[in-house]
Amino acid sequence: MVSARILYAAHEGTYVVKFVGDVRVPLCACLESFLDRMFADGSLKSVLIDLSETEGIDSTALGLIAKIAVSLKERLQRKPVILSTNPDVNRILSSMGFDRVFVIVNKAPSIDEPLDELPMVEPSQQDITRQVIEAHRVLISMNAKNHATFRDLVEALECEEKDARS
Repeated sequence: MVSARILYAAHEGTYVVKFVGDVRVPLCACLESFLDRMFADGSLKSVLIDLSETEGIDSTALGLIAKIAVSLKERLQRKPVILSTNPDVNRILSSMGFDRVFVIVNKAPSIDEPLDELPMVEPSQQDITRQVIEAHRVLISMNAKNHATFRDLVEALECEEKDARS
């Protein structure tokens, strides 16, 4: 299995974010920080998410990807594009309702820009819990099926987070 990593490039307001390998919660801290910087960029025009080398992806990473769609729609009234050629990943995207908030293209990319790797960040357990809650809240907001699927998880994590602060 390819080691998981997230690559990126920006060119004339278009951001490319590429997920490689089995993308899980530990990578989400670096992704969240990057997304904050990306959405602070006044030249942002579009986002392309490349999942063509993604072997697996967890719901927290999917929630952060969904956050891209929500933010781009609010800011620019447009949908980001996802490139995905993996049938398993495509099935997950479809089942989560991503086809309603993204333009999904089942095609390998032809990106000539060199991509940089997002640096790993070692978040605290509190940061991880907060990121997981936030990512799943975005997924819940997308449709009733996601709401039913993730509601109990979010409620449990919120209780855990509240207990940790007490």
